[in-house]
Amino acid sequence: MNNVVTRSISGTAYILLVICCIMCGSWFFLGLTMLFAIFATMELKRIFRTKSGNKPRPATDCLDLCGILFMIVSASLASNSQIVFEGFAAFLIPYIFYLIARGIMELYARDENPLEALGSSALTQTYIGIPLATANLLYNMSGPNMVLAMFFFIWINDTGAFCVGSMIGRKRLFERISPKKSWEGFWGGLAFCVIFSILFALVFDKFFYDMPVVDFIGMAVMVSVFATFGDLFESLLKRTAGVKDSGKIMPGHGGILDRIDSFLMVAPACFCYLLIIASL
Repeated sequence: MNNVVTRSISGTAYILLVICCIMCGSWFFLGLTMLFAIFATMELKRIFRTKSGNKPRPATDCLDLCGILFMIVSASLASNSQIVFEGFAAFLIPYIFYLIARGIMELYARDENPLEALGSSALTQTYIGIPLATANLLYNMSGPNMVLAMFFFIWINDTGAFCVGSMIGRKRLFERISPKKSWEGFWGGLAFCVIFSILFALVFDKFFYDMPVVDFIGMAVMVSVFATFGDLFESLLKRTAGVKDSGKIMPGHGGILDRIDSFLMVAPACFCYLLIIASL
């Protein structure tokens, strides 16, 4: 019972934080994604070390985090109409220097397996940096309401998948990676997303720029599919490293990476989807 209360309180606090940062403006959302990046990077590095047994390398970890933050800020500035191009270039140049510095640093690190060390840095940049940078592009180009709808769809999908899967789940979706997930749960989450997308499109159409219902349904399907892939991918990383949770920052939920694993794949997918339908 205590665990349920703790989980509910921390989950509610997380949802309120996300909603407030989205609705308060692009700078608040930028701050939120940077906060996500800091904690998620620390947690992912811990997962890598658990698997490899390597000692902590604060200098490398700090440099990788700086690279991710520069990428996120660059994307936000590049898509913000209030910022001139020179501002974007001022942050893009340091990221180029990060790429150079990371290679040079490995020359002096004396790692037994430099390819593994460089691979972990590259995965950190692509798995955490690119999605969070894309989220800022999506926010500045499509508006806060679209990003909020994306988060709502993620939460609705998780709720639907859990409810349906716990009641009638029989056929395993990906037993090798996540034994508890079922096909019934997946279809339940998808159905919840589609139903709520229709309600969103009909009731709150003005908030989403009169987006056609069929396009909104398509976005819900994208969210449901890629949220599932995002969850499975993080499960793959944790199962490979032999850890249950990515961290302990959220009591009852685990780490930040456990909370944003779906978002990390949904954000780039939705960004590409919206670009495609806008060009049609």
